[in-house]
Parts: sequence; C-alpha cells; structure tokens
Amino acid sequence: MALQNRIGLIAGNGKFPFLILEAARSQGIEMVVAAVKEETSPDIEQYAKTVHWLNLGQLGKLIKTFKVEGITTAIMAGQVKHKQIFSSGIPDLKMMQLLASLATKNTDSLIGAVARVLEQEGIHLMESIAFLRPLIPEPGVLSKRAPSDDERRDLEYGYTLARELGRLDVGQSVAVADSACVALEAMEGTDAIMERAATLVNGRSLRIVKLAKPKQDLRFDVPTIGLRTVETMIRCGVTALSIEAGKTLMIDRAELIERADAANIAIVAVE
Repeated sequence: MALQNRIGLIAGNGKFPFLILEAARSQGIEMVVAAVKEETSPDIEQYAKTVHWLNLGQLGKLIKTFKVEGITTAIMAGQVKHKQIFSSGIPDLKMMQLLASLATKNTDSLIGAVARVLEQEGIHLMESIAFLRPLIPEPGVLSKRAPSDDERRDLEYGYTLARELGRLDVGQSVAVADSACVALEAMEGTDAIMERAATLVNGRSLRIVKLAKPKQDLRFDVPTIGLRTVETMIRCGVTALSIEAGKTLMIDRAELIERADAANIAIVAVE
C-alpha cells in the first residue's frame, strides 16, 4: 500500500513514537500526533509540527481530531499501560459505549475494539512496525554469547509458559529460574515482572522469555525491548533473554546488544 504524505500517530510512552516520527520525516511524511496525556513524553512537541493532547478515555475526541485534520490512515506507537485504563478518569461517551460492549477488557480485546471503531469511522490503522523493519530481528543468537545448557533449558520451559500465557491474552513475558516459573506478566509489563521475580529467587539467576501472542495484532501491540530492558536485566540478575523473531521491536538495537554483551547476557530470537 502506498503511504500517504500525512498520517496520524497515536503516541504512547517510550521512544517508539519518536522513532516513527524520525522514519516518517525521512520519507517526507508528515505526522499529526494524538498524544496521550497519561503516557506521552512532552518532548513530542519538539519533534512534530502538529500535536493534539488527549486523555486516554477520549476516543470520541480522537476521532473528531483526526477527521478535522483530514486523517484517514493512522499508526499506534508506544506503550499505553493497561492499568491506566482503570485510573485515567471518566471516559467520554464513545469510550463508555465501547467498554460496555466488551465481555472482557484485556489488552487485545480493548485495543482491538478501538481499532474497529476507528476503521468504522474511516481511519485505517497501519502496522506499528511499518516504518521500522530494520529493528525487527531475524531468528538466531543476537548476542556474542549463546545461552548455556542450563539457560536454554529454562528458556525452552519459558517458551511453553509464554505461549500459553499469550493464548489466554494475559501477557507476553515469563520469568524462569532453575526450571521453575517465578513470575508471569499481566498488566505490569516485562520490567516489573523482572523486578518482582528478583525478590523471589534469593540471588539465583533468572531467564526471561518475551513472545508475541499467537494472534498478536501488530497494528497496536508490538513486543518491544530497549536499553531500559537490559539495565533492568542486569539489576535483577537475568542472564538470558529470548524474544520472538520477526515480531519484536529492538529499540536502540546496536547499543542494546553492546550493553548486553558487556554484561555477559545472552539474547536469542526464536520463531
């Protein structure tokens, strides 16, 4: 699909939205940013010509904003913490109607419903990684060091757990130590489960598996790791990380791998 020269960006937290803005600018594409007050960095205003600030629950305002701006194609980039949905104030009428229509309010069902509403309103969502393919790893060992036999055993066990966790649409990441499941991700995110797991293992080494869900919709939910992920791994005693090839965004990829190598952490991408 040929890209338009003006696209909407629904920006969450972290560096992901800034990477999208940079990549779009290099292709001569202007981004109209809908920034989430509870999540997006204020620095976004220094990188985009047009920025509209919205509260998380203002779905109706988001649609109206894009229509006024003439936006028919948009992209979601950056995490919006699931727990914010329950702590960001009163949603507008459009969001209240959407929430009332859902049998479950987990990540995929909620954001998937938002995507359907946008489509119904004539706003097509692109895959979040459309501009950033070079940051998506191919299968194989990404670090200098491959996982040891013990680490590989833990990672293989973690794959089984993470696949089931994803099938249930609960989370993407699991922490394993010595063939035991230590922590599972729900709303808190990967960094938080590493921190929680570190308090439970009495100094034993942890391994982390972070996989896409079986029906991961890359329009709005891309597994992502970055330098902060590696720093948290170092702090929490994580010696090996497995991510999903072809579906995981590695922000600051070169620096991330260099930092992991310096800390003797093994990183592998699996299919």
